[in-house]
Amino acid sequence: MGVLSRSLAAIFGGYALAATCAMFFAVALPIARAQAVLTGMLVAIVLCACAALWAFATRTALRAWIGIAAPTALFWLGTLALGARA
Repeated sequence: MGVLSRSLAAIFGGYALAATCAMFFAVALPIARAQAVLTGMLVAIVLCACAALWAFATRTALRAWIGIAAPTALFWLGTLALGARA
């Protein structure tokens, strides 16, 4: 059961982290919009890989979920805050 939970955290949590990271960088970077989106997507690829590594490197599956969900929530809140301003 733990391996299944970690796998789901790596797959779906990693995707959510990457998507919110790309959105955040697209609105946060003070460069041309197309370059900001591209930069966000490149960083998101790295974060998705790191999320998969994190999911299997932690001691418990709960810690894996929390470690992926917390930065995802921060990126989401940052996107909402900056999106309202833009």
